[in-house]
Amino acid sequence: MSGLTAERAIPDRPGRAENYLTAETGLASWLLTTDHKRIGLLYMAAITVFFFLGGAAAFLLRLELFTPEGDLLSADSYNRAFTFHGVVMVWFFLIPSIPNILGNFMLPLMIGAKDLAFPRLNLISWYIFVAAGLIAVYTLVSGGVDTGWTFYTPLTTAFSNGNVLAAAAAVFVAGFSTIATAVNFIATVHLLRAPGLTWFRLPLFVWAIYATSIVMVLATPVLAMVLLLISAERAFGIPIFDPLRGGDPILFQHLFWFYSHPAVYIMILPSFGVISEVVTCYARRRVFGYSFMVYALLWIALVGFLVWGHHMFVSGQSLFANLVFSFLSFVVAVPSAIKVFNWTATLYRGQIVFDAPMIYALGFIGLFTIGGLTGLFLASVPVDIHVTDTYFVVAHFHYIMVGGAVSALYGGLSYWWPKITGRMYPEAWARFAAVMMFFGFGFTFFPMFIMGFLGMPRRYHVYPQEFQVWHVLASGGALILAVAYLLPMGYLAWSLIWGRRAIANPWGATGLEWQTSSPPPTENFDTPPVVVQGPYNYHPEHEGPPAMDREPHSPQGGQPV
Repeated sequence: MSGLTAERAIPDRPGRAENYLTAETGLASWLLTTDHKRIGLLYMAAITVFFFLGGAAAFLLRLELFTPEGDLLSADSYNRAFTFHGVVMVWFFLIPSIPNILGNFMLPLMIGAKDLAFPRLNLISWYIFVAAGLIAVYTLVSGGVDTGWTFYTPLTTAFSNGNVLAAAAAVFVAGFSTIATAVNFIATVHLLRAPGLTWFRLPLFVWAIYATSIVMVLATPVLAMVLLLISAERAFGIPIFDPLRGGDPILFQHLFWFYSHPAVYIMILPSFGVISEVVTCYARRRVFGYSFMVYALLWIALVGFLVWGHHMFVSGQSLFANLVFSFLSFVVAVPSAIKVFNWTATLYRGQIVFDAPMIYALGFIGLFTIGGLTGLFLASVPVDIHVTDTYFVVAHFHYIMVGGAVSALYGGLSYWWPKITGRMYPEAWARFAAVMMFFGFGFTFFPMFIMGFLGMPRRYHVYPQEFQVWHVLASGGALILAVAYLLPMGYLAWSLIWGRRAIANPWGATGLEWQTSSPPPTENFDTPPVVVQGPYNYHPEHEGPPAMDREPHSPQGGQPV
């Protein structure tokens, strides 16, 4: 099976006796490594810890909302719990997850490079990320923050009794890691592509990481500046946002959302890349409209900077500004729709294999489509005014940021797990977890659309009796969703010891990462690859589906970990 291939593909045989997992052993060799693959796994370990912490806070919120009375958490404790949940899940899970785990590991492999452009900077960025996470955890153990993850003034500058400065410092420090990683990715794509790998031969995952990195570099400094302004006003009394002393509280919203709406695309653009890789592999067809998919990624990255005002329709901004931001919010939906249509067209008449990565991908498409369509409601000024600060908004952004991004993360991990570890996982359990995640997410968050439209405000731990049935349904769905999130961690860990050895290309996929051994050697390739044709060179009309890695095979089918 050829596609984005080297001039001479490496057969399905054992790689070198030494790979990146066995090259050096010992904790010090991992903590001081500059190998992008090991650093990707270090990010996986750290981000998984933060995912558990943020998820535990969310589960606590759902337990509280099981009954209308505030019988588990006080109002103040509830505020601190959802603030911690938001801060950790946004800046320490959703934003770094796919870029820092899958991007770190796969990007050099997918472009035929030995490593990222700046290996030491890559390791430093991990240490910065961990340091920022520890500061965030400190805010929890020292009492928490009660402002919400958006840090709105004047709560953060005058009224909050929480550890606002520590929380702001955690996010501020994490921004350095984000920018360092993004600069590294941009330089790598520009400078280290294999011979013959022109821009329009790049896999869509590489394009997605590249577009995301541009957004990271341009948007993150704005967040850093606004956090510094909050800290300056809170710590030193400088009147920046205080209207009684000549400040402007709405200025904070403009600055914050100028970063935070592009941040949504930092979370979702890498997911687009993952889904594109998975769909084309398991449909055995070229990606429909490859160039349109590339331009759609870049269009989202650009126009995403122009729609921040749709978060502020009720802030008192002018009707003309509301009209402009509403129009641009509809415009930015067009490239997202292009991607959904192109994935659907890729699936059409494909020889679809319903393995776990494909089920995750199909779940992503469904959840992202619901999230995108409900986003059009919020882009309409009258509807947005009606549902502002209700559970409708909570449901919408969770469908995009959690349902979409987490489905793509699990789908990408399932897809590249044999390449990362050299081991196969139990496919039946993986399919079960993928289906459970889709339905668990629907049971958890779809009732929130109904609650929000009926007027249930978000961030309330006490609510009217008539909303209890919807909250009970959502809390039950959260339990299913928690199992669906935990289950893959169990069977993937099981596979590290008892999983069958993986051949170099167990899925019959195209791409340079599949032309080296599983797991890859320390320097990724035995010989430098030379690309001779474009990506996704599948021909289902002339070929049958590939022989996938289903049955046990001889030890020559892969190398031991």
